Amino acid sequence: MNAPADPQALAASGTRIVRAACPHDCPDTCALRVEVKDGVAVRVTGDPDHPTTRGALCTKVSRYEQRTYHRDRVLHPLRRVGAKGEGRFERATWDEALDAIAARLKAIAARDPEAILPYSYAGTMGLVQGESMAGRFFNKLGAARLDRTICSAAGTAGIRYTLGDRIGPDMEAAVDAGVIVFWGTNAIASNLHFWTFAQEAKRRGALLVAVDPYRSLTADKCALHIAPLPGTDSALALGVMHVLIREGWLDHDYIARHTLGFEQLAPRAAEFPPERVAELCGITAQEVQTLAAVIGTRVRAGASFPLPDAVARARGSVFIRLNYGMQRAAGGGMAVRNIACLPALTGDWRHPAGGVLLTASGSFAIDNAALERPDLLAGRQPRAINMSTIGDDLLRPASPGFAPIEAVIVYNSNPVAIAPESPKVAAGFARDDLFTVVLEHFRTDTADYADWVLPATTQLEHYDLHKTYGHAYALINEPAIAPLGEALSNTEIFRRLAARMGFDDACFAETDEQIARQAFDARHPRGRVDWAELDARGWVRAPGMAPAGGFAPFAEGGFGTPSGKCEFFCARMADAGLDPLPAYIAPYEVGNPEFTARFPLAVISPPARNFLNSSFVNVESLRATEGEPRLDIHPADAAARGIAEGDRVRVFNDRGSFTLAARVTDRARPGVVVALSVWWKKLAADGRNANEVVSQRLTDMGAGPVYYDCAVQVEKCA
Repeated sequence: MNAPADPQALAASGTRIVRAACPHDCPDTCALRVEVKDGVAVRVTGDPDHPTTRGALCTKVSRYEQRTYHRDRVLHPLRRVGAKGEGRFERATWDEALDAIAARLKAIAARDPEAILPYSYAGTMGLVQGESMAGRFFNKLGAARLDRTICSAAGTAGIRYTLGDRIGPDMEAAVDAGVIVFWGTNAIASNLHFWTFAQEAKRRGALLVAVDPYRSLTADKCALHIAPLPGTDSALALGVMHVLIREGWLDHDYIARHTLGFEQLAPRAAEFPPERVAELCGITAQEVQTLAAVIGTRVRAGASFPLPDAVARARGSVFIRLNYGMQRAAGGGMAVRNIACLPALTGDWRHPAGGVLLTASGSFAIDNAALERPDLLAGRQPRAINMSTIGDDLLRPASPGFAPIEAVIVYNSNPVAIAPESPKVAAGFARDDLFTVVLEHFRTDTADYADWVLPATTQLEHYDLHKTYGHAYALINEPAIAPLGEALSNTEIFRRLAARMGFDDACFAETDEQIARQAFDARHPRGRVDWAELDARGWVRAPGMAPAGGFAPFAEGGFGTPSGKCEFFCARMADAGLDPLPAYIAPYEVGNPEFTARFPLAVISPPARNFLNSSFVNVESLRATEGEPRLDIHPADAAARGIAEGDRVRVFNDRGSFTLAARVTDRARPGVVVALSVWWKKLAADGRNANEVVSQRLTDMGAGPVYYDCAVQVEKCA
């Protein structure tokens, strides 16, 4: 972590400070200060005045200038001269690139614009450089729509069905919690600033608890760690409900006034006694009961079973911090829904430091129609392609209901490295007849398959506006330096492509600042942002929220559901063909006898601490810290396979395989192996990563991927 320098000393040295924001897919969305001297960014630090950044950055972003000035930056347009996948290119001019791309897209669009597919996600979370000008371009073109499901779709659906709003307790209030439960959350690696609030809560006496199949860095520092099998969280939540109801640890007033369907929920929960849940989750019945005592701390009165001393002493509100890994299984949406019901049973929503936080992305009302201009479709309704099934979709032949994808424009994403069932994804991008354009900083795994690679600016070189999904502040990102080489921002690339395509709508001439000013929906109370404050300070708290630490979104009900209540029974789910009550949806593969006979181990691939999805993998200092790709395997599972520390092992199933070095450790529970990810395939010894073995099946709701619902076998390499 870089500590900010004294502003007066910097000014005296001829160094200026530029306000910026971290663009990456992380709930912390840090406020940055970029130190610039003689037009060069010399250091990136955290803003000490920003209430959640507090001057601290993760190791990755504190070295952001290394990313911007990396010797491998793509700084000029590149045209492919080798076979797809070889990564051989020659330099071209912007005119050559834009003319060639526009000509190819025009020819395809003349036949069928829906044969053109944008592929993007969260390489930047910026509202401007993300989907604004790009959305306008593809809407005007009439291209296929990308269903962007690859991260949070299942959990978001579960939250919307249950709570209505994508909000939760303010992360700054966590310091006042009596209990903090990290459910599927390795905050030290992927939510560092929440961890600092949790540490303050711990100093004040809070109990920290982890629910995670892996003893992560965070779980290692918690007083209690429960390790269910991957994909069984919905059963565990039902077991907690069973014990809460059985023991009478309920806020009856809150249930009566602010929930819907308790009468139906109670008999459903009765079907999940601790003994049954223990068998499903691969834990003990006592652990199920202990977790219920933790969740019920605020209303607990005695217990019919023994409690650990730390749990018995716990007092105060319960703050449950969820994260997205636990919803990447067959029943991922239901798992989030079940957990989201718990604070309504105990009444923890009454308190600012109580409730469930999966996402705070609803803290600001965003005018997506103004940003992306769906009116440019002029009534057309293009087909949707799910980004999580891109491997199958690129390889699917023409059929009465499906026309082949002929062109893919990739930006803010690296699908060959990150999409499920990677062998099919690579085979799809290797099609000779597929026209591929990639906007990038580096020659990623995906860029190697491109016909054209276009140089994009990094966060230090363009303007942007950011909201967040972890805290309650919006941030401005000012360009700190001029673009390097011939790099252009995403918005400028799509402006120029629009001009080449003959799109002359006024919206394609808008500047980045003009786009940003349209981002917030002032028709909604959460969109009435104080732009003067945002411009002056670089960040602003979400409108309508109480001061930091005092926001309790559902203290008096007011849920965003049709009933205005927390919906234990959800009629909308029934209408969608789903179980309207909390339920257990078993994993597709983990624990399924059809798979476990041949593939008895579950593999999960949570983020490596020094990578962010596939970003930063090519920064040598960060990759050196991670070392080489490793597989954590429990000593019992290793011994059964003759595997010793450091052995090269092969992880495989019918979809594919990858090799890495074994790390024999009880951090991995029996039956589960852990491959920290996401490595670029080209930077792994065998040219593969964990996504080789993941299926393209989808979650129960939200149509998201099932990265953590994957059965494999592990063997020692010859």
